[in-house]
Amino acid sequence: MRSPERPVSEIPPTEGSILVVDDESGMRSFLSRALALRGYTVELAGSAEEGAQKFEHTHFDLIVLDIALPGKAGIEWLKELKADGFAGDVILITAFADMETAIDALRAGASDFILKPFRVDQIANAIQRCTERTRLSRENYLLRRQVAESARGDDGMVGSSPAIARLRQILQRIAPTPSTVLIQGESGVGKEVVARALHQGSPRAGKPFVPVNCAAISAELIESELFGHVKGAFTGAREARNGLFHYAHGGTLFLDEIGELPLALQSRLLRVLEERRVRPLGSETEVPVDVRVLAATNRNLRAEVEACRFREDLFYRLEVITLTVPPLRERAEDIPALAAAFMSQLSMQLGVPPLLVRPEVSERLRAYPWPGNVRELRNFIERSLLFGEFPLDSLAGAGARTEPGVARVEASPLPLGEVEKHHILAVLEHCGGNKTRAAELLGVSRKTLERKCAEWAV
Repeated sequence: MRSPERPVSEIPPTEGSILVVDDESGMRSFLSRALALRGYTVELAGSAEEGAQKFEHTHFDLIVLDIALPGKAGIEWLKELKADGFAGDVILITAFADMETAIDALRAGASDFILKPFRVDQIANAIQRCTERTRLSRENYLLRRQVAESARGDDGMVGSSPAIARLRQILQRIAPTPSTVLIQGESGVGKEVVARALHQGSPRAGKPFVPVNCAAISAELIESELFGHVKGAFTGAREARNGLFHYAHGGTLFLDEIGELPLALQSRLLRVLEERRVRPLGSETEVPVDVRVLAATNRNLRAEVEACRFREDLFYRLEVITLTVPPLRERAEDIPALAAAFMSQLSMQLGVPPLLVRPEVSERLRAYPWPGNVRELRNFIERSLLFGEFPLDSLAGAGARTEPGVARVEASPLPLGEVEKHHILAVLEHCGGNKTRAAELLGVSRKTLERKCAEWAV
């Protein structure tokens, strides 16, 4: 027995956008009604040429394409779409087909092949399979990136200091908006945590959050990493690949260390922000994208603009809303809560019992200036768990603060910049000059450490 159609009020939220290309008006009308009732947004075209015009201005998750069309054939347009880097699924439909046509369609990149006449459930099931396969592929890719990039957990917005309370208020206000946000702050203060909080508080929370560290990818590869590439776009490009803008579609792309982007790529990024369209490397076709961009930097971008190392127009485009994350030394009252959160998190990850943070240890932690900020504190807690005790000697002589009622620990009259220099050089010496290991202990990136050493000519 056929189940009744669901009333409009029970139609689920939009499942995706579909372009139906067929020269038969009856077939277009039939598919439009059937798919709209299942929650899809549907656009119609009577030819490949008309479909191409719609494709230039609208993002489509999937295309239902007839093979026999007036003018350009369906398979011919499919080959052009795939050559230009279209990453969506294409379901081919036809009333006349043989085995050779089916094989040709699959080789051209079709996701499925359906013979007319077909039932509604046939096309609906084919679309659902494509949608599920795309979702699983995207989630798998993002999970692999998260595991490969970092094994650390998310410390969240931990703390109750006035600085963090004020930051939370601002986040709650701007998170629901689609505006681009520039997040500033020293290395290790938790800029990605703020970006994730913005994403989770936005209407895009159920969509992907894709972080990318611009300083960790070579200048030769970052363009392909962001925008994707077509087969043969450069030496070694044996197959087409989607970029991070594709994987972030509908969600948020977080560009960390954006000040490290090459100038040539800054121009392309500006165009994407202005037009919301991406052109894969080597492609002649631009693809519409729906992505909110958040950017972060530990540099003074105004100074970078004056030094001609950062594009002025991109800076003003990013600076729609600017958030500054305070360094840990300016919110010392948050240190015990952060240490407790890291202790709980890391003890489970490492499979070791947590350490008791005695009052004297807590005061030592609060007295230390933490030049590596929250990241350095987390690394210190991890070392403590591995050693089975707090290596407090590593904090001595590094410019501890004096607070009312707190004993002064190895107080130094040096300015903070000099304290930072002495501490970093001491850690570097302890590691035998191994900058990678020293950066890990300090809780900063190797690139940041190398930049500091270059400034001090060491």
